[in-house]
Amino acid sequence: MTDTPPAPPVPPGTFLLELVPVPVSDIDRAKEFYTERLGFHVDVDVRPADGVRIVQLTPPGSACSITLATGIATLDMPVGTLRGLHLVVADIEEARAALIARGAEVGPVEDMGGVFYAAFSDPDGNTWTLQHMPWRVG
Repeated sequence: MTDTPPAPPVPPGTFLLELVPVPVSDIDRAKEFYTERLGFHVDVDVRPADGVRIVQLTPPGSACSITLATGIATLDMPVGTLRGLHLVVADIEEARAALIARGAEVGPVEDMGGVFYAAFSDPDGNTWTLQHMPWRVG
């Protein structure tokens, strides 16, 4: 584990989405992409048993993390099948430029009726999009 502060308590009646499995073929390559290209924080990288590895990564400022895993049957999915996970940002042009500067290939910003998107993929073809909703900027 890391020196990350403990998560806040879960209020009664809430369903918090906090972990999304991402199916990848090479955990080390994916970990490098998500940390070096996207700036995700490494929360966990453990091998609790033979043939089992769990890497948990969190996007900057997010309460939801992703996990890259091998050797866990309940997380076994075809590689590259995750589609359209959204990273919500305050300034899509700035966020896109930052990812490109880190070596990520991010498509152009598209205006979809006042909500803005810019798409990219990880090395295994899992697709992501930056999303900007101007009314949410605080």
